[in-house]
Amino acid sequence: MSINETDDIPEPSRMAHRIKVFVGLAVVIGALGFLVYTAFQSASVYFYTVSEIKEIGPTDEGRLVKVNGKLVQGSFVREDASTIARFTLVDTERPDTLSAVHDGVIPTDLFFNEHSEIILEGSYGDDGVFYSESILVKCPSKYVAAS
Repeated sequence: MSINETDDIPEPSRMAHRIKVFVGLAVVIGALGFLVYTAFQSASVYFYTVSEIKEIGPTDEGRLVKVNGKLVQGSFVREDASTIARFTLVDTERPDTLSAVHDGVIPTDLFFNEHSEIILEGSYGDDGVFYSESILVKCPSKYVAAS
């Protein structure tokens, strides 16, 4: 009896086995690569200024983007007995404005004022309105120490 049992396996059978293993590994590596690519694409959110989002135009269905701007004084209006709020943002560098709608809780009494820099995450509609799903309000500059 031979010490190495693979010596008893005919060469064409060994080659077929190697091909099957190679194809199996290629399929697994390809599937993992696809999953990583898909996860990265769905997790990435683009960040725009008010001017940039207006230039780009409406976002694709289901695609979320972030937009940064300052609240236009006096533009914040909450509908009666509702969580729907409408307001306008202005670009921090240019005079472009953007109408926005948010359905949800907003920290209006803490930092949501005309000095607030706001980051919205949502989608930009065909009607020129940004539909926000989440809001991040940066602290107003009055809380930053003078240098």
